[in-house]
Amino acid sequence: MVLEFFRRGSENQLETIESQIGQMLSEARHSFDLAVGALLAGASASAVDKDVHKTDRRINKLERKIRRELVVHVSVNASGTDVPMVLAFMAVAKDIERIGDYTKNIWDLADQGVDLSDAEDIDILTAYRDRISLLISQTAQTFLDRATDQAWDYLKEADGMVSEFDERIDEFVASQRPSTFGVPRALYYRYLKRITAHLMNVLTALTMPVDRLAYYDEDRRDRDPLDG
Repeated sequence: MVLEFFRRGSENQLETIESQIGQMLSEARHSFDLAVGALLAGASASAVDKDVHKTDRRINKLERKIRRELVVHVSVNASGTDVPMVLAFMAVAKDIERIGDYTKNIWDLADQGVDLSDAEDIDILTAYRDRISLLISQTAQTFLDRATDQAWDYLKEADGMVSEFDERIDEFVASQRPSTFGVPRALYYRYLKRITAHLMNVLTALTMPVDRLAYYDEDRRDRDPLDG
C-alpha cells in the first residue's frame, strides 16, 4: 500500500531501489541456508564462517547504499508524496539487515558446538528451516512484483508460524530435560520467530499505510495481525 505513493514518478529510481532490496533478501537467504546448515546438517561452522559474515557485510553495505540514495532523492526531489515511500524503503532495508543479524545468531549456536544433525526431532527442525528459507524467497518476489494479494496470503501463513514458534519456545523453556537439549532449541525457534517477524514487516510495505509499517513487532503478542 505504501508503494502506491511512489508510482506516479521517478519509476527508474524506484526500480533500482526495489532491485537492491531484492538483492538484500537474496543475500539473507544465502546466509540463512549456510548458518542453519551448520546447525542442522552437520556442516562445519568454521567452513562457512567467512561466507556468512561476508554476506552479512554485503547486506549491511546495501542497506547503507539504499539509505544514501533515499536521502539524495528527498534532497533533489522535495515532493511530499515521496515521503511515505522513503520511510517504507528505509524500514524495509532495516528489517532485512536485522534478518542478517539473526542469521549470525544461528551460526553462533553452531560455532559454540551445537550440532543437531542427529537430533531426535531433526525432521521438525529442518521442516521449519525449509519453510523460512522459502518464505524469504517468496517475500522477495512478492515485494518486487508488488503483489499485494500474495503479500496478504504470506502474512497469514507467517503469522501462524510465529504462533507455532511461540509454542515451541514455551515448550523448551519449561522442559525438564537437560539444558543442552532445551536451550539450543528455544534459541533456534526464537531466531526463526524474529526472522519471520521481520519478513512480515517487509510485506507490510505492500499492505499497510505508512503509519502501520513494522506492525508485526515482537512485543505485540496480543495483536490481531489481520485486523484492518
